[in-house]
Amino acid sequence: MVRPLRLLVCAVIILAFNVAAPSASAEARSCKPVVNPYAGSRYEGIDLSRIRARNVSCTTARRVARGAHFKALGTPPPVSGVRQFRWRRWNITGDLSGRTDTYTAKSRGGKRISWMF
Repeated sequence: MVRPLRLLVCAVIILAFNVAAPSASAEARSCKPVVNPYAGSRYEGIDLSRIRARNVSCTTARRVARGAHFKALGTPPPVSGVRQFRWRRWNITGDLSGRTDTYTAKSRGGKRISWMF
């Protein structure tokens, strides 16, 4: 009687871990950096690095990071140190207060991209 009960408990625990585990598509994946996007400018040699993508491909993440960051550089830095704007249906938030600038882009469907400059 003890053995079937033990098997049942083990099966329930294994099932619980399989159900509670997040899907692979929801995990943030690491993408290649955009190397030297501003050649010939004062930002030459600085990459868009640590690009992380959730629910989007790395190609899309790199395209959004490059385009949104290009737009961000064209606006004056805010006094608060946090820059917010929209770029092609993406809501962009940039934290300029640290040693490096960190940006996050969010869109419908749980799509999220983050990068550093």
